[in-house]
Amino acid sequence: MVRHVILWKLKDQYSGMEMDQIKAEIKEGLEGLQGKIPGLIDIKVYTKELSSSNMDLMLDSTFEDEAALKGYSTHPEHVAIANNKVRPFTAERKCLDFVM
Repeated sequence: MVRHVILWKLKDQYSGMEMDQIKAEIKEGLEGLQGKIPGLIDIKVYTKELSSSNMDLMLDSTFEDEAALKGYSTHPEHVAIANNKVRPFTAERKCLDFVM
C-alpha cells in the first residue's frame, strides 16, 4: 500500500469565515472521491488545525499501490477538484508519498 499525504497553506487574503468555507469545500470535494477512483482505499481531509500549526489543512489518503496513486493524480474527477477547489486558494503545498 502507498500513503499520499498533502499539507496546504491557504492564501493570506481570506477572512476566517472564507477560510472555513474553502476548507469545507476542499474536504467535501476530495472525500467525495471515495469509491470513484480505482485503487483508492481511503481518503480523509483534516481541517481543524491547532494554533501551533503552520499549515491549514491535510489530505491523508491510502492507495493499493504506486500505480493507483499515479492514476488518481490524472483521474478527471480528481483533476477537476484540484483545479477548481484547491489550487486557486492555496499558497503552499507539501507532499509526502511513501510505501506502508
